[in-house]
Amino acid sequence: MKHLTRYLSLTIPGRFGFKNITGEVQAAVDESGVHEGICLVNAMHITASVFINDDEGGLHHDYEQWLEKLAPFDPSTRYHHNRTGEDNADAHLKRQIMGREVVVAITKGRLDFGPWEQIFYGEFDGRRPKRVLIKVIGE
Repeated sequence: MKHLTRYLSLTIPGRFGFKNITGEVQAAVDESGVHEGICLVNAMHITASVFINDDEGGLHHDYEQWLEKLAPFDPSTRYHHNRTGEDNADAHLKRQIMGREVVVAITKGRLDFGPWEQIFYGEFDGRRPKRVLIKVIGE
């Protein structure tokens, strides 16, 4: 069995943002030499997410608006977590909604997506480097 572990380091300049990381993930699959297997992609921070969806700007805008309504940024004591001196309780909640990781099948050496699917990193408390784990396993 073949396997490969890679880490991406990402810094989103604002507090909130999305980055398409499909190319970086496919590059790791290519490097691994795996033709049939799986690829795990995991946001390694509790205020960031990895998810699969369409690479369409309107949808990304809708996500931002929707998430902000569900868990608005508020550095005051609205959230109990922020009473500890933090200001990012909303980012923890947004991450919970958007998810921690994705697993994608590898078929004939390629990420096996449905139509329009892409892998995204979602940042909800940015402005500093964070890591994404890519783990490829297969034959």
